[in-house]
Amino acid sequence: MTDDKNARHTARMQHKKAVIDASIEHANKEKGLLLVLTGNGKGKSSSAFGMVARALGYGMKVGVAQFIKGRSDTGEEAFFSKQQNVEWHVLGEGFTWDTQDRERDIRTAEAGWAITQQMLNNPKIDLIILDELTYTLKYGYLDTTQVLADIAARPPMQHVVVTGRGAPQALIDLADTVSEIADVKHAYRAGIKAQAGIDL
Repeated sequence: MTDDKNARHTARMQHKKAVIDASIEHANKEKGLLLVLTGNGKGKSSSAFGMVARALGYGMKVGVAQFIKGRSDTGEEAFFSKQQNVEWHVLGEGFTWDTQDRERDIRTAEAGWAITQQMLNNPKIDLIILDELTYTLKYGYLDTTQVLADIAARPPMQHVVVTGRGAPQALIDLADTVSEIADVKHAYRAGIKAQAGIDL
């Protein structure tokens, strides 16, 4: 009985390996990717910063543009902004419910996008994280058509990661990879404040 079970397992794994090997062989193109991490769940920015760590491990140069968020005391900034190959920009002034001033938010977003355009035009930057960019598009602080045109016109091998809830369909359509992070359960709703090293 055990030998039969092992034989079936071996046959399944051999078939699986053949399918995966064929898929890997088929995926032979190289290009700069646009990745979108959206959805209501926790972990979108954390995933993006995991890619920053991965890129730095390969000696790549990384640019980070943090929209909306105005704080500069997060753990990711404390660590990554000190790394030699990281260009880090905090471009927001806080969440919209903090500023409560739409015109000011628009000016802040536009100034931030001008900095981002410089990074998108720099072929020496291998990976750009546009953290919380989706909010500036959702609220109309930035022109979605212009933003997508700038991203599309970037150097051919430059990778871009966009994070934030409510990614517009036009951004999803342009993207190569889209992940939607679901909100199943969150400690905050149980009255637990944001924790250093986990949320900050």
